[in-house]
Amino acid sequence: QESTEKSEQTAGPVAGSTDKPRDETPSKKKLCFKAAKEHDIPENLDKVLENKVVERASDLYYVNMGVVETTCLDDADGEGIVSQSVSSHSDLIPGVYEGGLKIWECTFDLIDFFSEAEIQFANKSVLDLGCGAGLLGIVALKGKAGKVHFQDYNSTVIDEITLPNAVANCVAEGSQTVSGGDGKAHEPPSKRPKKAERSPDALTKCRFFSGEWSEVSQLLLSSRKPFSKYDIILTSETTYNPDYYGTLHDTLAKLLDKNGRVYLASKAHYFGVGGGIHLFEKFVEERKVFRTSIVKIIDKGLQRYIMEMAFKDSS
Repeated sequence: QESTEKSEQTAGPVAGSTDKPRDETPSKKKLCFKAAKEHDIPENLDKVLENKVVERASDLYYVNMGVVETTCLDDADGEGIVSQSVSSHSDLIPGVYEGGLKIWECTFDLIDFFSEAEIQFANKSVLDLGCGAGLLGIVALKGKAGKVHFQDYNSTVIDEITLPNAVANCVAEGSQTVSGGDGKAHEPPSKRPKKAERSPDALTKCRFFSGEWSEVSQLLLSSRKPFSKYDIILTSETTYNPDYYGTLHDTLAKLLDKNGRVYLASKAHYFGVGGGIHLFEKFVEERKVFRTSIVKIIDKGLQRYIMEMAFKDSS
């Protein structure tokens, strides 16, 4: 049985991917949640990938998390989440750091499911909620989504991981189209990436947000920029803390299009924090807003689930 200690690395080809050990019990005191902020994409894309080491797994490029953590310990982390995470030996500090510096196991479950279930992203409006590395949104982007928005609690995660990953994938996609045409796979860019010579069109479909869920919802819904609700909301391992269920549920209800779908990946239970798929499913059912269905069970080690959600009155 999994304890509250850090578990061994078990999942996926990405460095820093590990079973999601929520080894910090949530504080009972009132938490100070982060205000919402939109992060602009810099004109100089080289700057985004500066001091990053880009690696490749499958069709996805991603920045090496260990290098990011080392850089952030020096001076790149304005929030101080890396030093606090290291000093507390925790992947979770409620209200301060919510785990975005790692790529968690269920992310890969959901990516596999997209392929197996032939989920169509073309021309869809997509939100990667609690995005961390942003791999779910990047898969949607590669699937020709019309727009993809990324949200994480921490601004450091967006600036140092999510945005660089999106840039790395868009630039790689663009350069692959232009060069060669021989169909050969690119060598994994384990060294610092080549300069971004163009501004990839796919990036114009992206927006990036940090902050607490309800704050980001308010920012989007009250913005002067045109906003249409999402056809698809993707979220992985966001059910670990029951204290967040109300906000998570309300955010999905406010931002999902009336005929949209949510695809949520979760472990059966998160030891030490108390949440899990069954508890969240019960919470959702009691609210009587969404209908839910378990569309996949991954029965390896601690059971993992993928749940589809839609409004009860949707088509």
